[in-house]
Amino acid sequence: MPRRPETLLVMGTGTFRMQFGDAELARLAAVASLGDPVAVDELSSPAVRARLRTAEVLITSWGAPPLDAGTMAAAPALRAVLHAAGSVRSHITSAVFDRGILVTTAADANAEPVARYTLAAILWSLKRVPFIAADTRRHWDGWTHTDPRRNGLSGIGRTVVLVGFSRIGRRVVALLSPFPDIRIIVVDPVTDPAEIAAAGAEPALLAEALPRADVLSLHAPSLPATRCMIGAAELSALPPGATLINTARGDLIEPKALELACLGGLQAILDVTDPEPLPSSSPLYDLPNVVLTPHVAGSLGAETRVMTASALTELERYVAGLPPLTAVTAESLKVQA
Repeated sequence: MPRRPETLLVMGTGTFRMQFGDAELARLAAVASLGDPVAVDELSSPAVRARLRTAEVLITSWGAPPLDAGTMAAAPALRAVLHAAGSVRSHITSAVFDRGILVTTAADANAEPVARYTLAAILWSLKRVPFIAADTRRHWDGWTHTDPRRNGLSGIGRTVVLVGFSRIGRRVVALLSPFPDIRIIVVDPVTDPAEIAAAGAEPALLAEALPRADVLSLHAPSLPATRCMIGAAELSALPPGATLINTARGDLIEPKALELACLGGLQAILDVTDPEPLPSSSPLYDLPNVVLTPHVAGSLGAETRVMTASALTELERYVAGLPPLTAVTAESLKVQA
């Protein structure tokens, strides 16, 4: 009879309700030994520490507390942490890797809705749809077929620059591939240029790519090296009429430089900002050339169950003695979100 590792779910209460329905719990129970409660949102109370002492696998998601040295000391049987969401940065510490614990992520599953949001933002921004819509009440009659402003509303012969050949960046390249009239440039200093070219994009350095960008879309991780990588100089290098899209992390862009550039007419579609949310006094809320969405590009609602399925697949592979599909290591985390 296959062994059934004792498994504990660690995540916010609301997250558990959203990500685990009857089907997911049945799939979990088929391969794991579950205690009571099945899911917890903290790891410090005596009752939870007693559960943690015998847990071999943790399935984590949003709201999981950090697995620091103290928590790891209280989990001597722990062998795997399977994350049913994207980034593990908020809860995986060096103490986890020091123990040789297997860590996996559902970031691949989370990348899909972000890439779809980005594709929609790119296609709309090439025709300036969100910005025209904000201006239509006042200037409907001005947008005639012969108006010279329409010259910049074509999606043909335009250039999209993606910063970051990440999970999401790669998917955006793939989603854009059916549009041969859109040139794709990828900026990523850690990826082999040949790999970028093989995917159908042109590798380039940031400085040489920016003046060519009709759309600049950010897909880099938030790291010390990438913080404020887009500042006043980079924004001023964009050609007139360019659109900036950010679905990655707000701190990739220097906040004051972004504000000034948008006040100066830069078009932007921002799903993430720094800070998040922006203060109510921010002028970005009221600019017709700026679209703000409240961090909705990633998995929401039923989409989160796809991430649950990813974590459960990793659990099934762990039980079967198969290698993980999406392992995270201390080394890979240095360049991942």
